Amino acid sequence: MLGLAGLLPFAAASSSGPWDLSQLMQRVGELYQPDHRGRIRLAQWEALMDEYASLDVDQQLDAVNRFFNERLRFEHDLAIWNQSDYWASPMQSLVAGAADCEDFTIAKYFTLRQLGIDETRLRLTYVKATEQDQAHMVLAYYASPTSTPLILDNLIDPILTATQRDDLVPVYSFNARGLWLGSASFDSRAATTTPLPRWQELTRKMSDEGFFGPRSP
Repeated sequence: MLGLAGLLPFAAASSSGPWDLSQLMQRVGELYQPDHRGRIRLAQWEALMDEYASLDVDQQLDAVNRFFNERLRFEHDLAIWNQSDYWASPMQSLVAGAADCEDFTIAKYFTLRQLGIDETRLRLTYVKATEQDQAHMVLAYYASPTSTPLILDNLIDPILTATQRDDLVPVYSFNARGLWLGSASFDSRAATTTPLPRWQELTRKMSDEGFFGPRSP
């Protein structure tokens, strides 16, 4: 898990705009050569985004949370990538069929962005999971800037509010717009524009995969 040390100037690619999914699928085949099960997961992911693109936000949140929780097994980075701390792209997680908490959260964040949810409503949030006594990452969805967020978590399928998740203590959160420091509340106002180095590495990798290249109309 990363701490707050070593933050770099903000240079992350924007995640706005629809992806060209056919080009993405072609590119992932070239880069990662997925096996049969990996291709099935990728096809199911594409079908999910087609099916839920026009549905309401609550349905999208529930579908995306359950999709990744059901299709990816939890593994530590050492077991998946032979690295102590590695942030995988959604494509990499689906090909591998495994993810740690950061990878679950990253996959859910970018999938919901593709479904049309504005990035200002979504924050990848580091917390302390008190029951496990360890650092953890979840995805927070804010219906409005002042609302209590809903929490998408790989530990449980139900989506609960932050106040219902008294087993999670927020530390900091971020998205493509910046980073918010927080200790007592998920709704911290202490915004900065210096993202984590791992986030910059992730967006560079996703750009190479074609996520931030030419968009479909």
